[in-house]
Order: sequence, then C-alpha cells, then structure tokens
Amino acid sequence: MEVIERPTFESEARKRMYEYVERHGTAERNFLFEVVSVPSEEFRTELELLKSRGYLEEDGGTLSVALDAGSVGEYATGGVAFTIRPARQDDFEGLVNVIRDVTAEETYVVAESIAEQLLYEDTVTRHNTVESRLFFVATVEGSVVGWTHLDLPQVRRVRETAQLTVGVETTSRGYGIGSKLLQRGLDWAEANGYRKVYNSIPVTNENALSFLTDRGWNTEAIRQEHYTIDGEYVDEVMMAYAF
Repeated sequence: MEVIERPTFESEARKRMYEYVERHGTAERNFLFEVVSVPSEEFRTELELLKSRGYLEEDGGTLSVALDAGSVGEYATGGVAFTIRPARQDDFEGLVNVIRDVTAEETYVVAESIAEQLLYEDTVTRHNTVESRLFFVATVEGSVVGWTHLDLPQVRRVRETAQLTVGVETTSRGYGIGSKLLQRGLDWAEANGYRKVYNSIPVTNENALSFLTDRGWNTEAIRQEHYTIDGEYVDEVMMAYAF
C-alpha cells in the first residue's frame, strides 16, 4: 500500500472547504457553508467530492478530516477493559492531559513538544501538504488513558519514515495498554507503506528505553549532551523500528 495521499484540489472552493476543516479539527456543515460563501449547489457538489475522495468525513452534520486509521479494538486484562481507536477532536482535552501526566513523571521531550503543538493549533488530526499527524488513543470507561502519535512527513525524500511516540498515564500501567497502543501504531505505519518509524528519548528515561528495546526497537545513534535537564547535559538515544 502507498503512503497516504497528499491532498490536492481541482477548485478553489474545495480547497478552502478542506483547509478550514483541517485547520479547525471539525466544522459544522451549515457553518462551513457560510464561511466559504459559494452557491448552495456548488457547496453540496464540492463537499460530496471531498467525502468521496476520502478527504473529509461527516457524522451528524459535523465534518472532520478523514484518514483511514482502521477500526476500534477492545481488550480486557487484569480486570481492566480498554479500547484502542483513532483519536477524534473531542479527545483533545483528554489527550493533552495524558501527555502532560506522562511527561510530568519522566522526561519525554518529544511528547512535551507534541502537547505544546496540540495546544497551539487546537486540533488533533492534521493532514495537509506541509504536515500530517495521526493519533490513536486508549480509553477506559470513556476516558483517555494513553496515546500513540504518528508524525507523518510530507517531504518526499523522508515520506517513508515516521516519528512515533507512545505513552500511558501512570495509574493505567501494568495492563498491556502501552504494548497494544504501540502495536496499533506500527500496524498502521506498515499498512500505509512506511518502512521505518523512529523515536528520540533522553538516556535518563530508562523505562521508555527498556519498553522499546524489549519490543524489537534498535538504537541507531546517540547524540551526546543533546538535552539540558535539571541543569545537566543529557544524551539523546535515537531509536527505530524497521519493517
């Protein structure tokens, strides 16, 4: 399977419609019609084309960016039932809270930057000609307890590699949620034509390094004294998983 298609548009109205939804995460159909200011028949035609091409999806009049991220998985272990599924815009607050929970306990610089980017852009999924990202979340009783994030570069020379991060809040560990999240991200990347995923972790985050090493990831390089953490210079371990 090929790497996910970069969005292209044959009309200015279609481009404006997609970019508005992509930038804001979701948009109500009626509000989008007012924003783009095109005749109603043209709006309906262009919207149907965006949906038929797999660019947008609609649920009860709410439009969102459509990336084929697969189905919902349900699991139970140790008396805990959890679900892993593609993230939605209404997961935004829970997603940010979980990332902050993980990064408060252990230094995970890449995840910290993802949380800041989410807050700055105020949207979960992105897919445009500059950047694309995709999240899967784990939920317990409807609450987000973990994530897998895939940063999908759109520059052609690196479009077969993706950055992957994963984390589970402290109170939900020990039930295999992290392993299922990691595998979901790997499965999606492999199915969509990526040949390698990578992650960068401070050498002081021993739990994360052990977690990935135990699951077949390899250390590709070490950047010496790359981070400054608590006033100390800390090496960065660059890890990868090749398909």
